[in-house]
Amino acid sequence: MGFAQSGSGEQLFALAERIESSAVGTAIAESRYLYAIIEGVHLIGLTVAVGLLFVIDLRLIGAFLRTVPVSDLLRQLRPWVFAGFGLIVLTGGLLFWSSATEELSSPPFAIKMGLVALGALNALYFELVSANSPAVRGNHAVLPWKIRFAGAASLAIWTLVIVAGRLIPYLPRW
Repeated sequence: MGFAQSGSGEQLFALAERIESSAVGTAIAESRYLYAIIEGVHLIGLTVAVGLLFVIDLRLIGAFLRTVPVSDLLRQLRPWVFAGFGLIVLTGGLLFWSSATEELSSPPFAIKMGLVALGALNALYFELVSANSPAVRGNHAVLPWKIRFAGAASLAIWTLVIVAGRLIPYLPRW
């Protein structure tokens, strides 16, 4: 029995159909340019957020900018990373609005959303716990293994989010 055939799956797909067939969903899906513009802005947000996050993560694992204090790097890049993720959430929501049933029936979409949740948890833990540690606040070229692991995990998770997102239109539905 597939996801779409279960009782809660049927309700979820009914909701997705209502979302998709709304005036906004229809306008985005049927517009000659709107979907492409939203997708382009989504990719710009992705480039800003994940690109700068990779700079931070590479510093955390000690592979890049080892002489730059992590706290300085975070202070300068954090607003841009958050702005990029805000743009991703806004445009991702609009893209989903126009093709909700197709997205929900895509295995890579489910994987992508699970990885996004995992990446968000990793970032939340880093922000609330690791970012306040003396090693991060100081100018340590090599950070403790837990912080290096958080950076490596972030690199892996967000890379897999991008890969899963790119696979959505190409893999079969369930």
